[in-house]
Order: sequence, then C-alpha cells, then structure tokens
Amino acid sequence: MAEHVVCELAALDEAVPVRASVGGVEVVVVRCGGELYCLEDVCSHERFPLSDGEVDPDTCEIECARHGSMFDLATGEPRSLPATRPVRTFAVTVRDGRVTVEVP
Repeated sequence: MAEHVVCELAALDEAVPVRASVGGVEVVVVRCGGELYCLEDVCSHERFPLSDGEVDPDTCEIECARHGSMFDLATGEPRSLPATRPVRTFAVTVRDGRVTVEVP
C-alpha cells in the first residue's frame, strides 16, 4: 500500500469532513472524538459523495446527504437504510503534523 499526505492535522476540525484524492481514490477524512478516520468518499447506496454529508460527533457516523444513510466512521458499515453495503476504510496516521492515508 502507498501512503499519501492528505492535509495538515491542524486543518482538520472536529466532525468536519475533508475530501481528498489519494492514489486515484476519492476519500473523506474526519476527526471525531479525538480519532482520525478515512473512508472512500462514496455512498454504497447510490454513489454520492459522503463528504457532502454531516458527521454526528456523538456516534462518529457520517450521513449521506442524498438519502440519509449513516455510516460508521471506524468500520464503514451502514447504520441505517437505504444503504446496505459498507464503504471501504483506510488506515490514517499522523507524521510530522501531516495526516497520511494508506490506499492500495
């Protein structure tokens, strides 16, 4: 897997999705509850960008703005319909104040 710099850690606000393109894959990175998460930036229900949705800071879930499906930031699993399939997740690390993501 290749590691790609997404942004500076200081640029990530709590529960605010950040869209990035890394290694030809569109991803969304979110800081929630002191943790960093990265998902593929596409709802598995209807291929809509998850980064356009809102994050629930209490449950660390992101909502698809099109139909309201919620996805667990840690696992990518859908938590509500109409989505039934998970979205891919990617490892996130911080190196020298930069957020990096590993994508295949």
